[in-house]
Amino acid sequence: MISNLIAGLSLGSIYAIIALGYTMVYGIAKMLNFAHGDVIMVGGYMCFCATFYLGWPPAMGILLAIIVCTLLGVVIERLAYKPLRRAPALAVLITAIGVSYFLQNAALLIWTANPKTFTSVVGSGSVKIGGLQITHVTIVTILVCVIIMAVLVWFTSKTKMGTAMRAVSEDKDAAQLMGINVNTTISVTFAIGSGLAAVAGVLMLSAYPMLVPTTGSMPGIKAFTAAVFGGIGSIPGALLGGILLGIIEIFSKAYISQELSDAIVFAVLIIVLLVKPAGLLGKQIREKV
Repeated sequence: MISNLIAGLSLGSIYAIIALGYTMVYGIAKMLNFAHGDVIMVGGYMCFCATFYLGWPPAMGILLAIIVCTLLGVVIERLAYKPLRRAPALAVLITAIGVSYFLQNAALLIWTANPKTFTSVVGSGSVKIGGLQITHVTIVTILVCVIIMAVLVWFTSKTKMGTAMRAVSEDKDAAQLMGINVNTTISVTFAIGSGLAAVAGVLMLSAYPMLVPTTGSMPGIKAFTAAVFGGIGSIPGALLGGILLGIIEIFSKAYISQELSDAIVFAVLIIVLLVKPAGLLGKQIREKV
């Protein structure tokens, strides 16, 4: 029971870190970046190449993954999403799916479909607490999630860029009239979200070490589900949604069915949204006429 709870917290922390990227982009740019899951995959390959082919230490591999994914996020925003700022939501959604398939097929051409075995960046050791064996990956994942959450809350509430992000989230046109560079603010948001995706990808692959071009697809969808579950646009909501989703998935696998665990996760989401359409911590926005 307790071991499953800890496993759920670890998996949920990964979902939460990915969901933070989704929720920041949607909260500020009002865009659903469905290519976000594939940025996770790119981060995993960057870290794998740095540590396996180049022989770099894990810390350098993580740093390379973060830098590449951060730059990739900015490039994706500038080339694919910036021209669609005023476009209908459907156009943005189709573009995001196109970017996702582009990244997957580019990875397929570069690294082929053969699975790569990822080596954990935090080692394979564990700590014994009472009668429980808790792996280093689990401890590091949970700690990193909490630290990222705390830093993001501080960043968005206490810094000048964070204030600009909140202003753009409320009203882009009004923020621009107040002298805020909307384009730069949205680019920074994509950069932060993509950097978080790299961190999440490395932690996820440390726990589940099979790396293929579609590695980020299902975790990306589940993290988006977590963001909606907690209330998309809310940073604490992304954390809560991710943690709850991870716990539900692990308990479903342990006590109900391995095959049905994904279906149970999405069924819970549907039930929550029927009761509370804005998500657990989301705010219902009234349209002004």
